[in-house]
Amino acid sequence: MDIVIIAEFCETFSDEDNGRFLYLANMLSNEHDVELVTSSFYHTTKSQRTAPERSWPFDITFISEPGYPKNICLKRFYSHAMWGRNVEKYLRQRKRPDVIYCAIPSLTGPNLIAKYCEKNNIRFVIDVQDLWPEAFKMVFNVPVVSGIVFAPFSVLANGIYKRADAICGVSDTYCSRALRVNKKCAKSATVFLGTDLTTFDAYARAKPIRTKPNDEVWLAYCGTLGSSYDLTCVIDALNLLDDERVKFIVMGDGPKMDEFRGYSEQKHTKTWFVGRLQYDQMCSLLSSCDITVNPIVHGAAGSIINKHADYAASGLPVINTQESEEYRKLVDEYNMGFNCENGSSSDVAVKLRMLIDNVKLCRKMGANARRCAEERFDRVTSYNRLVEEIVLKEARL
Repeated sequence: MDIVIIAEFCETFSDEDNGRFLYLANMLSNEHDVELVTSSFYHTTKSQRTAPERSWPFDITFISEPGYPKNICLKRFYSHAMWGRNVEKYLRQRKRPDVIYCAIPSLTGPNLIAKYCEKNNIRFVIDVQDLWPEAFKMVFNVPVVSGIVFAPFSVLANGIYKRADAICGVSDTYCSRALRVNKKCAKSATVFLGTDLTTFDAYARAKPIRTKPNDEVWLAYCGTLGSSYDLTCVIDALNLLDDERVKFIVMGDGPKMDEFRGYSEQKHTKTWFVGRLQYDQMCSLLSSCDITVNPIVHGAAGSIINKHADYAASGLPVINTQESEEYRKLVDEYNMGFNCENGSSSDVAVKLRMLIDNVKLCRKMGANARRCAEERFDRVTSYNRLVEEIVLKEARL
């Protein structure tokens, strides 16, 4: 079977790349001809890509995209539109595939791809990674105005969802959004982003970039330092906690790094801004911490996200402020940490104190988190469902 995976936001294609689509392409290439089509522009570093540093058992095609300087700017929408047109042009020149598996977002490219598949009777499978324009509305939230500005994007999203022959997604929340407008699919396939636990564990056993002193308690955050993430709430909580043993380990970078760093200095909290790490280094450092924190701002559109898998795999309890009912239920179901009131630094401080002062509870919740990872986030088993949707095998899960 000739399978084309189209995903605008791929990672580095290195040995340390933990991206969903690289992993899936690798799985599919064992039995099928696979091509992974992505952008020439690397969103994380805001720069044009170079050739992959190693070869893979499938084709990788970079489609030209002009790029943009910031996550939220007009140039980004133009850049995505140009990439979408270039992908459509490439598909018209390419031999007709049997299946196109397409990541959402962005929207312009997938909308054109959906129409191309419909016209050419190609099986069109979507994988909803995030909700656009809902995520942008959170950042640019002006009553009435936001609705008008983002209405065309809602039309694009609905057009993609309704044309899908199969719907996959990284959470029930995202899949449900697509199913609301799709009349073809009776059900969808929720497969968390997840991680390969065997690989994670191998990385976790490596020596971290800094050794934790025995008299310190390390609170870990991994991910983007942007407008969706409420690190100021965590810093305020640490200020209220006023415990010299606690150090906040922040792994990642983003547009608000300087703001968060400045706020931490202002509050005199012990914070180490590590910067962006390779995945293997992140796994090692994360696993040497004691507690994780998932601080998401009010109204965020995100549901089950990348860091949830790594947090659970590390076998550490989580302090969660995210409002997503799907993730909060997961935390409660597995008893793998505490859900806190969104934006409440005092509640975060109280829950942190409970874990710091009760080592037995901390370890128990950490063990529960690891059990969650093994049952819900391990790609070795969970990604079989994606393969089944793509190649139309009878579902076994």
